[in-house]
Amino acid sequence: MNRLNALLVPLLLLWAAAGLAQTPNRAAVASANPLASEAGIEVLEEGGNAFDAAIAVSAALGVVEPYGSGLGGGGFFLLHRASDGLQVFIDGRETAPGAAREDMYLDEHGDPIPGASRNGPLAAGIPGLPAALVHLAENYGRLTLAESMEPAIRYAEEGFPAYETLVQRLSRRVPGLSEGAREVFAPGSDVPAAGELFRQPELAATMRTLAREGHDGFYRGAVADMLVDGVQREGGIWSAEDLLNYSVVEREPLIGTYHDVAITTAPPPSAGGVALINMFNMLSGYDLAGVDRVTRTHLLTEVMRRAYRDRGPYLGDPDFIAIPVDRLTHPYYAAGQIASLRIDRATPSDSLPGIQPDGAGGGPQTSHFSVLDREGNMVAATQTINFGFGSGFVAPGTGVLLNNEMDDFSMKPGQPNGYQLLSAEANSIQPGKRMLSSMTPTILRTDDGVALLGSPGGSQIITIVFLASLAWTEGADAATMASNPRFHHQYFPDRLMFEPDALSEEEEEALLGLGHNMARTRQLRGNGNLQIVTWDRRSGEVDAASDPRGVGEPRFSAP
Repeated sequence: MNRLNALLVPLLLLWAAAGLAQTPNRAAVASANPLASEAGIEVLEEGGNAFDAAIAVSAALGVVEPYGSGLGGGGFFLLHRASDGLQVFIDGRETAPGAAREDMYLDEHGDPIPGASRNGPLAAGIPGLPAALVHLAENYGRLTLAESMEPAIRYAEEGFPAYETLVQRLSRRVPGLSEGAREVFAPGSDVPAAGELFRQPELAATMRTLAREGHDGFYRGAVADMLVDGVQREGGIWSAEDLLNYSVVEREPLIGTYHDVAITTAPPPSAGGVALINMFNMLSGYDLAGVDRVTRTHLLTEVMRRAYRDRGPYLGDPDFIAIPVDRLTHPYYAAGQIASLRIDRATPSDSLPGIQPDGAGGGPQTSHFSVLDREGNMVAATQTINFGFGSGFVAPGTGVLLNNEMDDFSMKPGQPNGYQLLSAEANSIQPGKRMLSSMTPTILRTDDGVALLGSPGGSQIITIVFLASLAWTEGADAATMASNPRFHHQYFPDRLMFEPDALSEEEEEALLGLGHNMARTRQLRGNGNLQIVTWDRRSGEVDAASDPRGVGEPRFSAP
């Protein structure tokens, strides 16, 4: 037994000794779309477990929420298996094509080419989500892949009513879509009206092939040929070998603690878990209950600032670089970070050692869902195609919208990506490498309860999960965790962003007086979309909530 998983053994023994409820009183699915949540419950009621339901929800989200995720992207799946306590992190992150090179998005002067890493097939990494779904079915599920994918295939074949958020996002994106993508999402350049039935027959056919043939149904054969041919015709660099060589990686989750809470979260190539544990380590030295709201916000902001500073210099794909994870998540390291933290003054970001900026950028989309079944199996999963509608490219005949995750690599040291995040050589482009991510699927545990959570939001994912997790440690229920007002700081740009209802005018003025650069914005409201499931093991009660900022709704099985 390794050191990290050994931390949970006393907790499991406490549960058994206390005579707590061994199984939840009902199953729950929280996702960003009601149809996806229903797909998960449908598969559970057909005899599937949480891992089968995760396949159903993941595939369904790619159909009904195409601006956030899909088969053309990737994702992270954090699993807990109740029968033996196994915890594992399924890394289905995209990889750089074999022909990728470090300077592929720079001009002859060494400057980034506008839009090159975001638009069209050259911006697309090799998708990992299809392989992750196959891996889940073959190693953890009870049902066949075809059975778990059936609801999603039905939504694509028979259609679903277009909803206002989809229509609005699509209307903004249509001008930048490829011809193949316009044929799928806006035939004749006509965006579907709200309530109009929206079908995706080519995507349904691709999903049926994947469901029938497994890994080979996407990564070799007819689908793979159409993907590679379509990408290459439009200037992309994918090859058949890139698809053949793709495989998911099982990794050990990161585990930290905050007071009596065990935090199980995402390891690299996610930056989220390292930052989350580091922030809680820094925070553990302060009594938040004994300070006013201004001081609390100041402390949380300074903790965020310091955690994000470490993203650029240290983090990337652990299969390509050595990452000092143990050091970055150690309490001693956190103690050193807060040595410079003043309770009465903001720390200017440029006064901290780290990567300095050489430009700017902005924009988001991704999707998260959480699943708990009646046996206590758990999945917290975050998946993405990066920006809204990804690269805007669909390979003809596939219906698969490709990601633009190559923008998550470091194109040039000090050059911010689309989320204004700084990175350097650790996250440079290399063939076969996974790009750094902010996705932070997380499971929280105490001696009497569990919470599963995560969110989209680009660079803001980590602080969204951090604030919601902190709220749970302080007694908040799922609905409160999802709806609480948010604020965010990410080292660069040096500004404290906050939702309009997060701070009063007086509190804003007080934080300005401490030296914070304040930015009241509605952008945070559009980015976050928490999906939370909680389980009270004393009563057996299960609760769930979808972020009121989005259109998602949780679904439950019968008690």
